[in-house]
Amino acid sequence: MSSDKPTKSAKEKPNAYNKALGLLVRREQSARELKAKLDRSGYSADESAVAIDALKSQEYQSDARFAELLARSRAANGYGPRRIFAELKSHGVNDAEIGAAIDALECDWRDLGRRQLQRHFGRKPAADVKERSRRAAFLLRRGFDAATVSVLTRADIGDPGDEFD
Repeated sequence: MSSDKPTKSAKEKPNAYNKALGLLVRREQSARELKAKLDRSGYSADESAVAIDALKSQEYQSDARFAELLARSRAANGYGPRRIFAELKSHGVNDAEIGAAIDALECDWRDLGRRQLQRHFGRKPAADVKERSRRAAFLLRRGFDAATVSVLTRADIGDPGDEFD
């Protein structure tokens, strides 16, 4: 009762290009992510670099496209531009591509921050300085810049029409 099918251990390992392509089929990834995953899978640095270069030249891998998708996703989840910038930087995306991705969002960061405050703290204004500080810390952790946080935490978030006059 022996089978002619090869076992998992007898299967050949795909080349670096096919492995990276398989990873990109699942989701968009930065070049740094792909390299790290190929390295962990045992591919040589040269083989990984050739595979990633080939994928870039065929436009299957693009750090700019990755940055746009991740920035859009994070903004939709209520994160500010500083947090998005830092996350994209950690993925190895260059500053110009990060800036372009954030600019392409055309996001009203104050409105997004206000909505995050309302979602997390409700519509009641901060009762005291301590509460205002808690709200400011929350927005700063989510990646909003200090100027936006200052405007939002000093405004009455229950009255969105008057806060930006």
